[in-house]
Amino acid sequence: MPSDLITYELDGAVAIIGLNRPEKRNAINNDLVMQLRDAVVRAGDEADAGVIFGHGVNFSAGLDLAELLKNVDPATPKPRKKRDHAWHTVFDIIARGPIPFVAALHGAVVGGGLELAAAAHIRVADRTSFFGLPEGQRGIFVGGGGSVRVQRIIGYSVMADMMLTGRLLSVDEAEKLTIVRYVVEQGQALAKAKELAARIAQNTPLTNWQITNVLPRVNDLSHDDGLFMEYLNSSMQRPPESMQRLRDFVEKRAAPLQAPDKKTR
Repeated sequence: MPSDLITYELDGAVAIIGLNRPEKRNAINNDLVMQLRDAVVRAGDEADAGVIFGHGVNFSAGLDLAELLKNVDPATPKPRKKRDHAWHTVFDIIARGPIPFVAALHGAVVGGGLELAAAAHIRVADRTSFFGLPEGQRGIFVGGGGSVRVQRIIGYSVMADMMLTGRLLSVDEAEKLTIVRYVVEQGQALAKAKELAARIAQNTPLTNWQITNVLPRVNDLSHDDGLFMEYLNSSMQRPPESMQRLRDFVEKRAAPLQAPDKKTR
């Protein structure tokens, strides 16, 4: 297995994880997924926030179709036992693991690349980014959690349109559909993602965990159950760090809130 399909760097409290198959437009194959798993697990152990980006001119053009074609060939030996879907497992570690992730997007964010981006909690895109789900034109179906995560972001009608027609979305369209939350100029997505991740890493680990793990589960509950889940989490004992932050605010040692700059998005 090649050992350099994923790059990893620890920048203070932020883990920087890079997809490193630029010659293949960062197409996602099994080896890359396994190395990504190792990287995100490591990040969860030693960082307080993470950034995922793509080396080269694309974030990711999606599934490695050559590997898929080989795997579905009847002549290819199949495992004797059914295994968990590696993509689901790894993307769930990103989406509901111990730390938040910011995705820095540019160029193609297509198919499995969009599914990977959807697993991150915040997405930043530069103006070269475009988005698509071309599985329908390839005779396949989404397989990286897109039917759950992407559909919850953009809704059925938009996702169905993208899959049925092969329509590509511009970065401005993606922003309107909340696929991305920040749009920056060409080449600035990684810097913005690092900035956001560094800010996120300043939160308490418990708060970040509740936002990335409890909040999406509340969204899946009924009204009454959601309120009960909120009550349980807001009533739980707080760590000393949280208590100190509350004291700092009450005693006016914390920085005051400021209105956002109208020029920022």
